Amino acid sequence: MSACPACAAAPLAELQSGAGYRGNGREARKIMLSLPTAHCAACIVAVEQGLATRPGVRSARVNLTLKRATVEADADIEPKALADYLGSIGFEAYELDAGALSSTTTERRSRDLMMRMGVAGFGMMNVMLLSVAVWSGASDATRDLFHWVSAGIALPIIAFSAQPFFKNAWAALRVGRLNMDVPISLAILLAAGMSVYETAHSGEHAYFDAALSLTFFLLAGRFLDHRTRAVARSAAEELTALEVPRAHRLTVDGGEEVVAVSKIAVGDLVRVVPGARVPVDGMVEEGESEIDRSLLTGESLPAFAGPGAMVSAGEVNLTGPLTLRVSAAGQDTALHRMADLVAIAETSRNRYTSLADRAARIYAPAVHLLAAVAFLVWLWISGGDVRLSLNIAVAVLIITCPCALGLAVPAVTTAASGRMFRQGMLLKSATAMERLAEVDHVVFDKTGTLTEGKPEVENRGDFGKRELEVAQALAQGSSHPLAQAIAQTGAEAGIRAARIGKVREVPGHGIEADWQGQTVRLGRAEWLGATPLDKTATWLRIGDAPAQAFTFHDALRDGAAEAVAALKAQGLPVTLISGDVPAAVADIADRLGIEDARAGMLPEDKVAVIEGLRDAGHKVLMVGDGLNDTAALAAAHVSISPASALEATRVVSDIVLLGQTLAPLGGSVKLARAATRRIKENFGIAAAYNAVAIPVALLGFATPLAAALAMSFSSITVSLNALRLRGRT
Repeated sequence: MSACPACAAAPLAELQSGAGYRGNGREARKIMLSLPTAHCAACIVAVEQGLATRPGVRSARVNLTLKRATVEADADIEPKALADYLGSIGFEAYELDAGALSSTTTERRSRDLMMRMGVAGFGMMNVMLLSVAVWSGASDATRDLFHWVSAGIALPIIAFSAQPFFKNAWAALRVGRLNMDVPISLAILLAAGMSVYETAHSGEHAYFDAALSLTFFLLAGRFLDHRTRAVARSAAEELTALEVPRAHRLTVDGGEEVVAVSKIAVGDLVRVVPGARVPVDGMVEEGESEIDRSLLTGESLPAFAGPGAMVSAGEVNLTGPLTLRVSAAGQDTALHRMADLVAIAETSRNRYTSLADRAARIYAPAVHLLAAVAFLVWLWISGGDVRLSLNIAVAVLIITCPCALGLAVPAVTTAASGRMFRQGMLLKSATAMERLAEVDHVVFDKTGTLTEGKPEVENRGDFGKRELEVAQALAQGSSHPLAQAIAQTGAEAGIRAARIGKVREVPGHGIEADWQGQTVRLGRAEWLGATPLDKTATWLRIGDAPAQAFTFHDALRDGAAEAVAALKAQGLPVTLISGDVPAAVADIADRLGIEDARAGMLPEDKVAVIEGLRDAGHKVLMVGDGLNDTAALAAAHVSISPASALEATRVVSDIVLLGQTLAPLGGSVKLARAATRRIKENFGIAAAYNAVAIPVALLGFATPLAAALAMSFSSITVSLNALRLRGRT
């Protein structure tokens, strides 16, 4: 985890309060920014005071829990400008689309479960206090009084708190099936009903305390499970909100308006400025530029785009402004063309059944059968005593009711997913942890996954001082990623830029200028009269001299080498598949020590690789980020994508890497396997508990005290076992 920016070196001296500006009557807008690196109170002060110094900002408030800043500013303030400013003072920041963030439905559900659990806990403690008097020897009228008071407390609380179980059980029974909530509901209702009957007939035992204990502990398990999934949902929604879907549409009168992509129609003219992502599919009407298609195809070489060229949504315009005639927008773009392939691939994964579901399928009918057998056997033994037989059947239902089983998975999942979240990994699927523990082969995409998609100069030593100074001067005047890489490398090496004049950028081709009476150019091979290479390169030509190539390789993503090494150390074979050219793929594979590397892979080829491994008996972990990886991610046994991936890719993935580093991948499989062991241990604890409790219940020795204590002991044991996973982050 990176150091806290405010604690490390944020220039707090420059953050002077800008309080006092209230807009002067101008229209206001609300801007939301994600702050993934904010960690402490100093971060709050730095961000809030820093934003307050910006012209047009009226107020800024930071929510450290959500790692989000809410800014009120003038209508003409651009969110990107505020995000860039925060980046300059050490805080990674991204614009959020407030409309894409979730409503309060999830939070209301959490509060509802917590309220019901609190009410059940309150009732359980009070009834337990009354039960102590009964267990201590109270009899006759005193015992009956305590039982009636217990009934007055327990019955309305059960009717309120146990509603989630009753509703789920009724929904299952209506369609003729059993789930875990059916024996739970039956046990609660029979315990309450038999307790009322026993109280009305001055019976010695009542199960009000056991029914409330059962309700409380099972609500605790339900709450843990809900909160685990709610965290995943809210974080995934925030990641989705990072993509603000807007486009610049040209109007009939020649003007320009910013509209939502959903309002773009086929035939509209859309303007795409340099550095922006293409929002629609369309044909270039005007302009020339270079297009970065790495996110869609995996190709690291930019492609030329001029009039008549087709571009697709998701591609990045690099150098020149383009005017596009829209051919497809929204759900009809290239971002959605593989939907059918993805749906087919997901079908096999959706057949996976979790450990909890498998246990429930066996457990629910077994509990009912056992209780029925106990009732019939005791009815025969007692000579037809229905009251005794029902009491024993209810005791069996209560004492075998799955408190520990209900907590076994949620408690472990909450502990494990919390630890993974703190390490920078978000679980989106309820079964992702179990499937991750089963993988025996790992497949990586290259561009944007193992690499950052940022080129690095690899042959600077092939150039003399004169060439480097000219290249430095030209590169500083261009926004092309290859030129920026040259400029950055030169600056780090202390290269002084040559004095050039009449600098001109030719969109789609490169940049040229005058130097000492000669024309100097930096750009594409064809423009400079050179033969293109089969690897990423840009060319420099001084006057009439032959052009020389600057060659590049991809910068490895932080933590890529560590992640690959850690996975291989665990005995997991690693394969690299990419749509890029063979030379670029071989370079990355060699640098990471990956023996199995395959280049030029189309989306259907990637799916074929995954399916081939699956047919060979392997369970594959796929890690990718582009649209061309989406179907392969869906076909894999479990899939992971970085936060920078396309929305469609993140949606289909089981796990999302929240940070920039791949390092957490190395220990993720090990942690998942440890979590699965804990789940199985918890099932073992529940089984051991039942092995002792069931004979006691069947023999008629399960008093309400024994049932309540046994349930509580097993539930607490399961929860403590799960907490062993928390460890150190």
